[in-house]
Amino acid sequence: MTVAADFLYLASQSPRRRQLLEQIGVRHELLLPGPDEDAEALEALVAGESPDDYVTRVTAAKLQAALHRRAARGLAPAPVLCSDTTVALGALILGKPDDADHAATMLASLSGRTHRVLTAVALGLPDGRVLSDVNVSQVRFAEIGQARLRAYVASGEPMGKAGAYAIQSQAAAWIEHIAGSYSGIMGLPLFETARLLREGGFDV
Repeated sequence: MTVAADFLYLASQSPRRRQLLEQIGVRHELLLPGPDEDAEALEALVAGESPDDYVTRVTAAKLQAALHRRAARGLAPAPVLCSDTTVALGALILGKPDDADHAATMLASLSGRTHRVLTAVALGLPDGRVLSDVNVSQVRFAEIGQARLRAYVASGEPMGKAGAYAIQSQAAAWIEHIAGSYSGIMGLPLFETARLLREGGFDV
């Protein structure tokens, strides 16, 4: 099946996801929440929920909100792509830090340990189909000294990032080992995304 549109809507404010789509040559337009939408509420934790279930549920909710947004704005039909990333230390979900102290606490908990980075992707097609997948990567941090940790938090980089770090930032100097997808850890696993797009009719 070939999609009618030669572009998709990206329902994400992340510049990294835009960069990754551009890397594989996918033309896209942003489809961002309006002032009447509480996008952060979609990421609220549910007691007892596993990291795997959490990231899948949040991505599905983001997609449904984006599909409604596209229809309400009367935009041309085209696929809508959503994604969500979370960091998990065992069963503990480490989302975006609330403030600098919270970021420092998160990073200290990751120091010298292996954690998982889960990124879910969902593609809503104009014919009503929804295609989705989840990438899970493992990341091991070396021990992070207090001075380095404080300097990183002071840079402001942890804010707005799941787990309080970005792999493409100076935090990369702490990463001893990765098993999985570098692009998935950045926020959009390109292998899984390209597969979904091909299944949806894109030539990727």
